[in-house]
Amino acid sequence: RDRGVKKELACSWIEVESQVHTFVVDDTFHTEAQAVYNYLQVLGEEMRRFGYVPDTSFVLHDVESDGHKEDMLTTHSEKIAVAYGLMKLPPGTAIRVFKNLRTCGDCHNFFRLLSRVVQRDIILRDR
Repeated sequence: RDRGVKKELACSWIEVESQVHTFVVDDTFHTEAQAVYNYLQVLGEEMRRFGYVPDTSFVLHDVESDGHKEDMLTTHSEKIAVAYGLMKLPPGTAIRVFKNLRTCGDCHNFFRLLSRVVQRDIILRDR
């Protein structure tokens, strides 16, 4: 910041019914943000039953509480976009999400397991 370097904001998008929906980390701007976050919470609980453990080593911010680190992982833009796709696309349809930055290892592991849990292909294109 002191040298004028700006970090690019993580952004993910998904096409649903010929409309592109864009999400950023901690997104509250989407009209269905609250419903998506509620669904993400349900998905997270179900994923834990299948053995998912959030990998907080991917949280790069200086945060002391593991609980807060897990919350930060939950609100990654690609997780929001995938949850939206699961809510809106017909059962059996592949979920295709695009992201402008690299996906963290926790999200990668989350989607690999989620794909098996929901029995859908989840395709994530990142940089």
